[in-house]
Amino acid sequence: MAISTEPEAALSVLPRADGSAKYSHAGYTVTASVNGPIEAQRRDEHAYEAVVDVIVRPAAGAGGTRERHLESILQSSLSQIILIKNFPRSLIQIVLQIESTPENDYVNTKLVQASLNFPIIPALLQTAVLALLSAAVPMRATATASVVAVVPEGQTKRMVVDPSPRDLDIAKSVHVLAFTSHDELLLAESEGDFTVKEWDDVYETAQRICCRPATTAETDMAIDDEAAGPDMRHFLRSTMETKIAADLHWK
Repeated sequence: MAISTEPEAALSVLPRADGSAKYSHAGYTVTASVNGPIEAQRRDEHAYEAVVDVIVRPAAGAGGTRERHLESILQSSLSQIILIKNFPRSLIQIVLQIESTPENDYVNTKLVQASLNFPIIPALLQTAVLALLSAAVPMRATATASVVAVVPEGQTKRMVVDPSPRDLDIAKSVHVLAFTSHDELLLAESEGDFTVKEWDDVYETAQRICCRPATTAETDMAIDDEAAGPDMRHFLRSTMETKIAADLHWK
């Protein structure tokens, strides 16, 4: 199965939502809808800020504890960039529908659910941010995310950006990092065994992808050719510029 190496996105794909987006990258395809700010139920409302409600729906079957964990991670991250104090006693609802996930060519199974696998978090976060922009929800900053795996290779290790299911099977550690448009670290989730030196290298790689090109000193770790990754900030900006140009085009 061929996996696109470049991200693709479309905005306002759902006509009945305040904002929506569809995002595809690294074998993952996610569609998001945003509604709000709307009036929150009395039992859920907060007197001084809006409540951000994130719902993750798997590609097949009903959601479970894995989806609830993903929702908590996304809710915490998105609440930091949305201007929730501007909308007291309100609700901003974000629904993320996972449409497809990459196949593992080495295992006769398909990743059909949003399990606790880190690679899907950037796709979910990126889709949510695009949908929020589509809905014109006020935010203090946008956000971009990337996943980096540390894969053993002989006596050395290499970093792989957007790892395949095969890379994840043999990876020593997997890391998901997200940065705001102000170059602030928004999210950092890691699993596996790694050293401080390895985490520093992962941080620099993810920052280069999410924020801006940066030159790094030589390291003991061999960086995979794909570690350059796509420029996510440029992708986000170009997607919005294309949408705005289309909306303002008069025939």
